[in-house]
Amino acid sequence: MLEKATSESAILQQDARDFQILFLSLFLILGIATRDWSARPDLMLVTFVFCLATQWLGVCLCRSSASPWKWASLKSAAITALSLCLLLRASHWSTMALAGFLAIASKFIFQIRNKHFFNPANFGIISALILTHDAWVSPAQWGEDLWYALLFAGAGGLVLQQVGRWDTTVAFLGSYALLEALRNIWLGWTWDVFLHRMTSGSLLLFALFMITDPRSIPNARISRLLWAFCIALLTFILRNYFFVSTAVFWALFALAPLIVLLDLLWHAPRFSWEEKI
Repeated sequence: MLEKATSESAILQQDARDFQILFLSLFLILGIATRDWSARPDLMLVTFVFCLATQWLGVCLCRSSASPWKWASLKSAAITALSLCLLLRASHWSTMALAGFLAIASKFIFQIRNKHFFNPANFGIISALILTHDAWVSPAQWGEDLWYALLFAGAGGLVLQQVGRWDTTVAFLGSYALLEALRNIWLGWTWDVFLHRMTSGSLLLFALFMITDPRSIPNARISRLLWAFCIALLTFILRNYFFVSTAVFWALFALAPLIVLLDLLWHAPRFSWEEKI
């Protein structure tokens, strides 16, 4: 019994980024194998090269005695690269290179008190959509199969258990589900429409792996709850009244600067990967 408890404790003490890299890699392989994605290996390689190279260059340029170089920082860059490969599509390598470079560069450029407030992968996606005519996002690429939802929930739950950001996911999904349910009742639609929207694989990936990035979301719990509700509300408005299929990504991008204000209003310790390992 003691050995079992020790083993479970060791698993929980492992860097959550290792699990995230493992799960996102699994999702990428799964999507290519079972959903017939048009993802190209050469574009994925370009994405990884530019993400890792930009992270290395950024850390070297910003390095000081207070922030020594750590190879572990490349894990975050790898997570960003995997997220871009999962969500962003393009026809030319230059588009993915631009997305990878700007995603990581945003961490070093847009900082307040040594904390970046844009989610890197989200910043790279929106930048590619705005600056090029070659990028697109396919929110329906996962379909609405229940087993995908269960897989994402299980994998995301393991990561969130370790980083302690379940509140953000619950607040976002709960608020968005309530808004969609009320609209469903108002319009007199059957509940299969509601389930169709809430079991979207892309929505769950966003809620479990992107909106919960502990380094780029509000520090205090009350701030995270309020921020998640605002993202859910803006997503609901953009999707149902402006018919933006990629509403969640635009909502997160637009409301990222709000994090600065929320951190000033409610003070809390900033998340540190080193303290979680």
